[in-house]
Amino acid sequence: MTRVDFYLLEDMQLIAAARFACRLAHKAVQGGQQVYLHADDKAHATQLDELLWEYPRHRFLPHEIGEQSAAPVVIGYGDEPIGDEVLINLAGRIPDFFGRYERVAEIVVEERRDEGRERYKFYRDCGYPLYHHELSNWEDA
Repeated sequence: MTRVDFYLLEDMQLIAAARFACRLAHKAVQGGQQVYLHADDKAHATQLDELLWEYPRHRFLPHEIGEQSAAPVVIGYGDEPIGDEVLINLAGRIPDFFGRYERVAEIVVEERRDEGRERYKFYRDCGYPLYHHELSNWEDA
């Protein structure tokens, strides 16, 4: 069954969620897993692509936009992607295909706290195992 991790950041803005997603993707790839970063649309996917080139500094993570890529990190927004290991959801809604992944990461910042609560209730009511991580000063680690 899919494990769902909620990462609660003290940060206020959505860009913090994107930066944390980059760090989380690095960690997952170092652990031998393939990552799918789910974005809202093409513009959002392009922003994530650009961020992965520069953040975290001095770390390169091979990635590509496109649901059918075999890169360690795939950024997409439309059709159901290949892969089934780690889904990092940065979109405004839960994708229909989330249940095929071993792990789903939901990153919550203050700007989307209410939305995060609704997602938590959805996963809980569906019976998925939920884990939450409250993080402060995560960029210093």
